[in-house]
Amino acid sequence: MKEKELVKELLEKLGGRFSLALGIDLEGGDPQEVFKWFLASILFGARISEKIATNTYFEFERRGVTNPDKIIETGWDGLVEILDAGGYVRYDFKTATKLLEVTAALKERFGGDLNVLHAEAEDSKDLEGKLMELGRGVGPVTSNIFLRELRGIWEKAAPLPQNLAIMAARNLGIVRTDEPAEIASELVKIWEEHPIEGRSFSDFETSLVRLGKDYCRRKRCLTCPIAERCESKEKEG
Repeated sequence: MKEKELVKELLEKLGGRFSLALGIDLEGGDPQEVFKWFLASILFGARISEKIATNTYFEFERRGVTNPDKIIETGWDGLVEILDAGGYVRYDFKTATKLLEVTAALKERFGGDLNVLHAEAEDSKDLEGKLMELGRGVGPVTSNIFLRELRGIWEKAAPLPQNLAIMAARNLGIVRTDEPAEIASELVKIWEEHPIEGRSFSDFETSLVRLGKDYCRRKRCLTCPIAERCESKEKEG
């Protein structure tokens, strides 16, 4: 009962998938929607606030620059302008370069379709490798963000839990092991035993990432919406 209530509270108070919050529908695996989430994942992958990354994605959407052809057509100067308008000033030059490099590679190798990249991957590890081979704009963090929300949609999308999710899960006392693969199995088991209608495991996992990012990592215990469930000794300090 404790875990069931915890899962429900996490989703209610922390929220689920970032893609849903952005209005991106990944459920059908539509290549246009998948690319939109890929673009958003690159923006979220930098050391920048969620608010700025979100605002910047919406700026791309507002201008209709959310597919490979539009990215390339917009060019470096145009991308910098969009990034600046969204508040992505600190990483504007670098990110514009990365977006052009990654998109060009996606077009050249997979016809601009990330579903083709997935189909050609041998397994989950090869899938992660193929994503990161697109260019410097897709590192381990971006790959994890992207694939986490495609879990259950892409057969080979099976990234290990992000460190932020592991931190939050440990603080809540729902995992005890130090092995990421075992932690992933434990979290999946919890979700399978206590699913929430209309939600997915990706929502549960993302709620843990949100908790780790916004509260556990920053030691914001006093403002944490589920502080009473925390078992971390650090909370007492």
